[in-house]
Amino acid sequence: MSAREPATTTTPSLLVIVDPTARRLDGESVRIAKDVLSAGAPVKLCLPESPREYARALARRGSRRPVLIGDDRSLVRAVTQLHQERELAEADLAMVPVGSGGALRLARHLGVPASAVTAARAVLDGQPRRLDLLVDDSDGVVLGELHVPAPPRPAGRVPWLRRSPATRTGPIPLRVEADGRLVADLDHPVHSVTLAPGTDGSVRAEVRATATADAPSSGGTYAGVVTVSGPDFHYKADGRTLGPVRTRTWRVRGAAWSLVLP
Repeated sequence: MSAREPATTTTPSLLVIVDPTARRLDGESVRIAKDVLSAGAPVKLCLPESPREYARALARRGSRRPVLIGDDRSLVRAVTQLHQERELAEADLAMVPVGSGGALRLARHLGVPASAVTAARAVLDGQPRRLDLLVDDSDGVVLGELHVPAPPRPAGRVPWLRRSPATRTGPIPLRVEADGRLVADLDHPVHSVTLAPGTDGSVRAEVRATATADAPSSGGTYAGVVTVSGPDFHYKADGRTLGPVRTRTWRVRGAAWSLVLP
């Protein structure tokens, strides 16, 4: 994460895109956010009912700054679309988080204020901050941490994504390479792999050898490119479950996108 950019003297016109899930879950927070934003800047309001309408509104933003009212999925959807359209570097995104607590972990991690009022004021008074991004070999993006967890032992019936801390998991054979250096190999199965954008244009890769939280890990390897391969595996990133894949490579894009923060 780089230093804040120089302050601007005026707030640009805003394109406020309200996610339909946010409208259903907490219409009052949505209303408050709209009122705060409208009082401080020219606003064009968009209420999409489908992903296609959401994408169309974002594509037609013109010179307006996109403000997303919704949960982490809204932010990931917008960053993904702008990245695939090769317009991400030029767009300063802003967010007012509205949704259930579990669906706002990424927003909290990135530093977006938790309350609708505070977040809306940050949209008006904050400054764009450049952030790193992970891009994979299928042109997917990761904004926060990415986890490759070990699946449960075959005897269990609990789906691996819903396991409790008491659920026993088996190790998974994975090969992890960081800038061509071998971090883990198939003959030494691991219990998890964690990747995250660094703050200096690097990927942080951590390999945990056992399932316990206090067990030693790889200590964190920093690289520009990380490849994970092995038997079919799923991975979790930004609230999504992706895969299965047999190999995936992530590259860091330093200061690739911009989010307005306090």
